[in-house]
Amino acid sequence: MKHTIIAAGLSVFAGAAFAQTPVLTVYTYDSFVPDWGAGPAIEEAFEAVCGCDLQFVGTGDGASMLARLRLEGDATEADVILGIDTNLTQAARESGLIMEHGITPEGLTVPIDWTDTHFLPFDWSYFAFVHRRDLENVPTSFEELAASDTTILLQDPRSSTPGLGTVMWIKTAYGDRAPEIWEGLADNIVTITPSWSDSYGLFLEGEADMVMSWTTSPAYHLIAEDDPNFTSAEFSEGHYIQVEVAGIVASTDQPDLAREFMEFMISPGFQDVIPTTNWMYPAASDTLPEGFMGLTVPEQALLLSPEEAAAIRDEAVAEWQRALSR
Repeated sequence: MKHTIIAAGLSVFAGAAFAQTPVLTVYTYDSFVPDWGAGPAIEEAFEAVCGCDLQFVGTGDGASMLARLRLEGDATEADVILGIDTNLTQAARESGLIMEHGITPEGLTVPIDWTDTHFLPFDWSYFAFVHRRDLENVPTSFEELAASDTTILLQDPRSSTPGLGTVMWIKTAYGDRAPEIWEGLADNIVTITPSWSDSYGLFLEGEADMVMSWTTSPAYHLIAEDDPNFTSAEFSEGHYIQVEVAGIVASTDQPDLAREFMEFMISPGFQDVIPTTNWMYPAASDTLPEGFMGLTVPEQALLLSPEEAAAIRDEAVAEWQRALSR
């Protein structure tokens, strides 16, 4: 009987000890989570210093992540969301589902002044069409692309941040002429996928000449595959910048741990992983591998403030829908 009581006591003690390991759940996009993504290395590095269990949960693409958070509301299991961008931060802030992070970031290298009290950046790049170097007559603008026979793959702006970025890029560059540009592009589009992973996979299978991605994407092929046959087209109207961010979910029961993760996110332990796993520029580091040196760097950068993006986003998406439904 005494042994039974002791065993039961040890079991309770072990259970209590196990329960003391806090879990931090981070919603992110699907390509962040796999073995080849940034997630596993970051998980290992953060768990080595936090004494916690960091769990990344793939939620589709970035826009889908915010939609899921809104649907779940305060019942969400997420403590942090990681992977929306500045085209969506105002909407996320207005939802009331994100709390202020309370961090004064130092050493940021994003190409804009950062004053956001709810979100911190973790990487950035320029949106661009990626193609193989042997592609002939590469378009140098959206107008030239629309007038050509070049085929393209795009992402849905309602579920994908690159898809939304494309819509915002065209709207920012062309204003009231955006519907005209979309109508011209309709014949070039092979398909529109829910996520970037889907469209880039189709591109690699040879389904189209170009795919909407980032100027940094060719670094993957050069560094990971030793394949220099990929590059990105530079457009004369400029290129829209994507800055990807993370924020702390207001309903979290781990606010201190979530804040510790946010601070870690802009430290070398996180930032040094980004270039060769997420294939973007780090947001708080100037250290880049050699394969990043020859990438396309647009002469003109385009970016709306979160408030400006929120003001025109619905109109820009509606113009895209109308133009492509004709």
